[in-house]
Amino acid sequence: MQVFIISGSRNREGQTARAIGAIAGGISRAGGSSEVVFLPELKLERCRQCDPDGWGLCLREGRCIIDDDFATLSAKVRSADVLVFATPVYFGDLAESMRTFLDRLRRTRFMRPGMPPPGAFPTSGGTPAVGLCYAGGSGNGTVSCCASLERILQSCGFDVVDMIPVRRQNLEVKLPMLEAVGRWLVSKPTSGPPFVPPPR
Repeated sequence: MQVFIISGSRNREGQTARAIGAIAGGISRAGGSSEVVFLPELKLERCRQCDPDGWGLCLREGRCIIDDDFATLSAKVRSADVLVFATPVYFGDLAESMRTFLDRLRRTRFMRPGMPPPGAFPTSGGTPAVGLCYAGGSGNGTVSCCASLERILQSCGFDVVDMIPVRRQNLEVKLPMLEAVGRWLVSKPTSGPPFVPPPR
């Protein structure tokens, strides 16, 4: 079981990294393996919206024309059994490095066989993914960041099985829970079949 953890923080010793470390520890204890990448350390350009209609090869061929670290990173995303997207919270939203990566990833994933069209939000069937949003300072903005991250991950076609808001004020309390999340991820959890409301 391979869990790929993507961090939007550049600080390998910071609080987002501590939260990631707890998850990775749980993965290891449950017999899985994990790899962590720190997006700010990579060369990732923003989407160029190449064509006059704002699309490009991403729409036609499911790949990006920009020659940077995106292709290698997205290949790792596609081959992972489970994904964790961990971002510090800035202005109540994702870190810029996470936004840059996900903006490009969702464009290329739309073209994979069996993927939903742009704007469709699948509830299951994709690679299981967990989002973690850590807010320092006042601790505000975790909920709005989680909502933004969940929407983007769903539009990428991932099966979002959990969103975890963490604040500076509750990190110590949540570290054991994050370790338990890591153990749980080794089971490759899913959200199950799509919900069908009962007839009225």
